[in-house]
Amino acid sequence: MLWVTAGVATLGFLVTLEVVARHYGLPGPITTQTRELVFAPDSGPLLYAGLALMLVVLDWRQRFVSVGAAVGIDVVFWLVRWVVGADMNFGNGALWVIAGWAVVAVVRRTGRDRALLLKGAGLGLLLIAGHKTGDTWLLITSKTRHEVLDLYVAVADHALGSPSWLVGRAVEATGPVGAILLNGVYGQLPMAAALVALYQLRNVAFERRFPGHHMVRTFLVIGLLGPGVYMLFPVVGPVFAYGPDGGPWALADLWPSTPPPVGVHPIPFDGVTPRNCMPSLHTAWAVTLFVHSRRGPRVLRYAGTFWLVATLTATLGFGFHYGVDLIAGVVFALTIEVAMRAFAVGWDRPALGLVGYGVLVFAALLAAYRWLPVEMSARPWLFGPLMVLLMASVVHGYVWVTRLRDPKAASSRPAKPQPEPV
Repeated sequence: MLWVTAGVATLGFLVTLEVVARHYGLPGPITTQTRELVFAPDSGPLLYAGLALMLVVLDWRQRFVSVGAAVGIDVVFWLVRWVVGADMNFGNGALWVIAGWAVVAVVRRTGRDRALLLKGAGLGLLLIAGHKTGDTWLLITSKTRHEVLDLYVAVADHALGSPSWLVGRAVEATGPVGAILLNGVYGQLPMAAALVALYQLRNVAFERRFPGHHMVRTFLVIGLLGPGVYMLFPVVGPVFAYGPDGGPWALADLWPSTPPPVGVHPIPFDGVTPRNCMPSLHTAWAVTLFVHSRRGPRVLRYAGTFWLVATLTATLGFGFHYGVDLIAGVVFALTIEVAMRAFAVGWDRPALGLVGYGVLVFAALLAAYRWLPVEMSARPWLFGPLMVLLMASVVHGYVWVTRLRDPKAASSRPAKPQPEPV
């Protein structure tokens, strides 16, 4: 019943978002995902990441057949597009295979086998739909929020030393090599998340059930709630508000050479650029990936650490975010992670208290960015450490609550041997 309820709620949300998008003359998430059955997909790796998640419910023979069918379908689509001169990309085969297994589950399976196969197909489609939903949300923010609050955030960012300007100059100094590497890491975050999720879900086919909590659940909720904050706090980012990508709407060409001056008021901006900075969802997703990679093998832990550091560097170095966006993103991610874990294993007082505290800290940060930016800029010795301390307190609370729930994570030291009874 829980899966049915979640499925109905998700479908209702997608339909609502489709209607809202159509109102603004935009294609909604259902339209964009359906058209990728035939037309060139926007992201082939994302579709194959969804297929990989669905494969966790299949045996090895079925996995090989599914991957082979997906690649075969993609080759056919590729040849047809090459002949007719259409846009070239891959990924249609992955979407066709996921949809095919969903049909098989309804038509050819019964009972627990049907439920497990539908859950697998639904998980793969949800990963893809979550990305499409985010794209639609971003288009809606650009059409409905005509003014942005970048001046407020940029001035508040002075309390941290304007890190986007510092990291931006560092990335420029690395030349094209550093930019290409960071751009690959930034753009393929869903693929990295799928790899961590595959490790977490590796025993689903054998155990015939999904674990109570895994990373995909937190990823989807972050993508669902984050754009709602974008609507409340629209920000476009330094490279648009203070850089060349903003075109005639930019205040000045200051990023990353010159930190912005102090002065706050809403500014009008174009109807195309997404207002997707506050909080930084790439930071939130990278933190979630890092947290869930901690219980994996050494190579997975190293990969999670690398992806977190590289994502934070890219978000600042490309001018997509301010430093204060990242602090809000960390608090946002850990608060949702604790809540999702509590839904799976049960609520208790520490978990409830930390979720409430995380919400309070997140609201306080946004309120300070909006109403106290000048004071924050004038007293960086106070507000800079205070923001970092608030973020660190949520991180500490997350570690504490997690260790209370999972005694195995309480300490990495071996238990002290007890003397044998005489």
